[in-house]
Amino acid sequence: MSRSLSGVLAVSLLLGCGPRPAAVECPPSIAEKLPPKTPGEAPKAEGPTVEDAQKFVQRVEDDLLRLWVQRERANWVKATFITHDTEILAAAEDEKVMAYVSRAAGEAVKFDSLGDKLPPDVRRKLGLLKLSLSLPAPSDPQKRAELAGIATYLDSTYGKGKYCPARLKGKCLDLGQMSTTLAKSRKYDELLDVWKGWRTISIPMRARFERYVALANEGARELGFDNLGDLWKSRYDMTPAEFEAEVDRLWGQVKPLYDQLHCYVRAQLARRYGKDKVPADGPIPAHLLGNMWSQEWTNIFDLVAPARGKGGVDLERILKARKTDEQRMVRYGEAFFVSLGLTKLPASFWERSMFRQPRDREVVCHASAWDVDYVDDLRIKMCIKINAEDFSTVHHELGHNYYQYYYRDQPALFRDSANDGFHEALGDTIALSVTPSYLAEIGLLKRKPPESLNPLMRRALEKVAFLPFGLIIDKWRWDVFAGKIKPADYNKRWWQLRTRYQGIASPVPRTEQDFDPGAKYHIPANVPYTRYFLAAILQFQFHRALCKVAGHTGPLHTCSIYGNKKAGARLRQMMAMGLSRPWPEALRALTGEERMDATAILSYFKPLQEWLEAQNKGRTCGW
Repeated sequence: MSRSLSGVLAVSLLLGCGPRPAAVECPPSIAEKLPPKTPGEAPKAEGPTVEDAQKFVQRVEDDLLRLWVQRERANWVKATFITHDTEILAAAEDEKVMAYVSRAAGEAVKFDSLGDKLPPDVRRKLGLLKLSLSLPAPSDPQKRAELAGIATYLDSTYGKGKYCPARLKGKCLDLGQMSTTLAKSRKYDELLDVWKGWRTISIPMRARFERYVALANEGARELGFDNLGDLWKSRYDMTPAEFEAEVDRLWGQVKPLYDQLHCYVRAQLARRYGKDKVPADGPIPAHLLGNMWSQEWTNIFDLVAPARGKGGVDLERILKARKTDEQRMVRYGEAFFVSLGLTKLPASFWERSMFRQPRDREVVCHASAWDVDYVDDLRIKMCIKINAEDFSTVHHELGHNYYQYYYRDQPALFRDSANDGFHEALGDTIALSVTPSYLAEIGLLKRKPPESLNPLMRRALEKVAFLPFGLIIDKWRWDVFAGKIKPADYNKRWWQLRTRYQGIASPVPRTEQDFDPGAKYHIPANVPYTRYFLAAILQFQFHRALCKVAGHTGPLHTCSIYGNKKAGARLRQMMAMGLSRPWPEALRALTGEERMDATAILSYFKPLQEWLEAQNKGRTCGW
């Protein structure tokens, strides 16, 4: 799946050998696999050697590759065919993998005394073992088994979630259907109904989520971290405090642009729904932004377009007029990567991927990319809709697949992106090149449309609107894990963060009987989310650098690297590094810079920001 070594886009569990189906064998510990001592052999007085460490790491990597593949196959079946039995089988494979990693991380501590005597690659791998755990469980077997059940329950409850409104007389709506209503309806009460309805699916999660926090924190403390949030924040070649400060610095760079977009969008929504429903100086009601979580606002483009009917591209209409099917959507994405000089996807990708939602079974429709055998069994799992949003999402998911393919020759513990933000950013970097000129070049447009701010506005509704949402998911969880947010305040503090950073508010009162955080996939699925914020920053930094390599000289938002082999070579060089070096080195390989920098976003959207500032003159911005 589109996951790192931490397994964070799956149900990533650090579990031991508690109760399990009889057919499941628990893998032996590292110590159990060492050759027995010769009878009468005296124990060595000295500590472990560099050679011991090298052999240990090699043994762990060999074992992990075998266990990872077994886990991925089980999780693929569970995600594409949700049943009681597939959930049990997937949980068992998760348990075996993470129990093994738990022991390996514990046993790796004995090599700490070697310090700088270790080769840099071995020292890095030993560190990555400890940081690869996204959901560490306590060493107590009963608690591990309990966490296994909780994690599987949370993930599956989300995947099977439906809302059955009384008005439909027994018919139920899934997330896709409700999302379509939010995207297309302009009826205030209809939007409110499905918005509230989806949030009923997370209410049962609340008590188990509280227990999950306690167990995961206990596991993190056994690994030497104060809490699970600090473990997550330690993955970026800096301390947790330094990482939090870096995230806040980046947000400070882009906040003025977001504030201008928010101010303008709020004014346009007030024109549509009335100032009694959208206050001129307050937060925007969350259900009016065209998305179940208000995380991106492209579906309300028709209400806020700078030039109505001019210069825009109705990609959904064009795709449907051409009778584009789901596989053809993916072929467009593959063709872009191939145009950069990258390889075609293997035949197995087309045979084994899930492109459409089956009618005969429950599946997890949330889009994800998989490398099932950690070599070339690449797949995507996605319930593709023929629209502009999924056209971009396809490019995003294929970005994961191509990254996975090009670091496949790295040692096992380095088969990952430089940091998790890199993995998410790569596909979105390609999507930034899906410009009107690119669409004309591949024949989806007959001619390039006249210059207009409309394409830039549409992209801002997707990218800029997302920025604060990319922060608050983990800001909430970091404080939950640290005990700063108590269970009695879960929902209250959730909405305080959403209002503070996003300037949105619940359209109806919420109480602590609700559990609105659980209505977002990544929370019940235990997926760290700051990666998406970092990706939103990095993709523009990548785009700026690749456009420079490609020789682009015009405004940054008009650049497409489609067909440029030099840009493709630069991408391939960075992808092939995997996780073998600290992320600043990978960033330098692609961009020539060693620090994440949000000024590329400001450069990209400069014409739009100037226009927004002019439109907002005389308005009270902020909330």
